[in-house]
Amino acid sequence: MKKLLIHWLMFCVASALSLTVAAQPVGGDAPGVDALGAYVQDLLAKQQTTLKAPVGQKPWRIEVVLGQLDPRLKLAPCSKVQPFMPAGSPMWGRTRVGLRCEQGPVRWNVFWPVTVKVWGEALVPVTPLRPGVPVVAADFRLAEVDLAEKTSPAVMQLSEVVGRTVLRQVEPGQSIRQDDFKARRWFAAGDPVQLKVRGAGFAVGAEGTALTHGDEGQCARIRMDNGRIVCAQPVAERVAELIL
Repeated sequence: MKKLLIHWLMFCVASALSLTVAAQPVGGDAPGVDALGAYVQDLLAKQQTTLKAPVGQKPWRIEVVLGQLDPRLKLAPCSKVQPFMPAGSPMWGRTRVGLRCEQGPVRWNVFWPVTVKVWGEALVPVTPLRPGVPVVAADFRLAEVDLAEKTSPAVMQLSEVVGRTVLRQVEPGQSIRQDDFKARRWFAAGDPVQLKVRGAGFAVGAEGTALTHGDEGQCARIRMDNGRIVCAQPVAERVAELIL
């Protein structure tokens, strides 16, 4: 009976605290949507300086599109709002900006959805690309695309794709992505493989034999001449790389 009474009292206290937080006034110093949006835009403007095109390419053009803050939010007054980029939320594509109340009767966190468009030059096909048909250099031209539209990187160099085949049909003018292409098989199981071993301040070469196929993007098991078996990344014709 005593335990039941204690649990009941704890429930009442927790309920009272919840009601106290929910009942905080939202008028007065409560930040409005426009004010919060200004915080978001200010942070994103500063973050844009980190987005730069690789050397030798035309500068990227950055476009930021703000989404909508949840209209159901009722924020308590706050005299200091701090915008921030949440961990794991890059300044790229669909992301979000955090807003944290650091001085107010109630500390709160909200997240504003945004879309960061990064316009830069990349390859687009000039003719339909069909599965099973190796592509050639004449199939592409450079055009401005939203590099951040998809998670897979846009293709910028012909050397990355010439001779390869696509997994699905790609129409002219569409941004071509790395995952649109079938992975290359750099070597087969049983092939002799040159192994490049890299570490902090050193790089050495070794010889080995592939125990599994060397497919692009997949770890390949290689038996070195000394009998040791390692997992390395296929990077070229009968070449794999091991980073220590």
